[in-house]
Amino acid sequence: MLVLKKAPHFSSPAVINGEEIVEDFSLDQYIGKQHVVFFFYPKDFTFVCPTELWAFQEKMEEFKKRNVAVVACSTDTEETHLAWLSTSKDKGGIEGVQYPIVADTAKTIATNFGIIPGYMDFDDEGNAIFEGAPIALRASFLIDKEGIVRHQVVNDFPLGRNIDEMIRMIDALQYVEKHGEVCPANWEEGKEAMQATKEGVSSYLASH
Repeated sequence: MLVLKKAPHFSSPAVINGEEIVEDFSLDQYIGKQHVVFFFYPKDFTFVCPTELWAFQEKMEEFKKRNVAVVACSTDTEETHLAWLSTSKDKGGIEGVQYPIVADTAKTIATNFGIIPGYMDFDDEGNAIFEGAPIALRASFLIDKEGIVRHQVVNDFPLGRNIDEMIRMIDALQYVEKHGEVCPANWEEGKEAMQATKEGVSSYLASH
C-alpha cells in the first residue's frame, strides 16, 4: 500500500493532448501546483478500459474546477496509445481524450505502484516465466501537491471504477486540507464534517 508514502518517481514516454508523444513525462511537474489522479488500466483496445477513459474525460471540467490533473497509464507502448487515441469512439477508440496517457512498456511504473498481479519466476529448466498477469490492474491513486499518496483503490480486471467516488474523495481531501476537520462516512461536499476529538465525534453522532 502506498497511502501516506511518496508516489514512486518515473520518467517515461506519454501521449499528451491526445496527439503528441513526449519522451520524458513525469508527475514531478505537478508538485506544489496540483493534486493528481493517477490511474492505471490493463490494455488499450479492450472492452472495459475505453468506458473508463471516457468516463474520466467526461468529468474533466469537475477535475479542472478542483485544480486536479488526471493522468492515465498502461503497459502498452506510446505508439499504441496514439493509435487508440486516433480511433473514433464508435470503433472502440478514445479519440477526443485529452489528458496524458503514460506508456509503461517496461512495467516498472506499475511494479513500483504495486499493481502488477504476478511475479517473475523460473521453471525447472531455468527458463524465465511469469506467474500471473503481466499487465496493470485497475488502480487509482490520489496524490496531493506534496507528491504524497492520500487515497488508493485497486480493482480486478472485470470491475470498472466509479469516477464520481474519486471526485468525492478529492472533495474530502481538499476539505480536510482547508478546514482541518475530518470527513465521516458517506461525506459529500456541503455536508457537515467533524472535529477529530471524542467530543467532536459524540456531537456528530448525536446530531445524526
